[in-house]
Amino acid sequence: MLPKFLIADNSQVAPDTIYVVHNESPRFIVESDIEDFWNNQELHWIDAKPESEDEIRELLQEAEDFLEAEFENQENFEFDDEEEE
Repeated sequence: MLPKFLIADNSQVAPDTIYVVHNESPRFIVESDIEDFWNNQELHWIDAKPESEDEIRELLQEAEDFLEAEFENQENFEFDDEEEE
């Protein structure tokens, strides 16, 4: 089973852009500025776009929460590596 969200990038073509992929229905990709998730955000729907704006806002909030948790986890991991040296 795939995770609900994945992080993707294409640093050679778009070094300042990050993608969050939602793997559950409705599937979509959020393309945004790597420094500010809400800056220049663009949604790419793989499945049909939900009709409810509330559902879309909720899905985007989940994507933001996931991304923030991943960045925090990465920072903690890097901090742990520095302590071991």
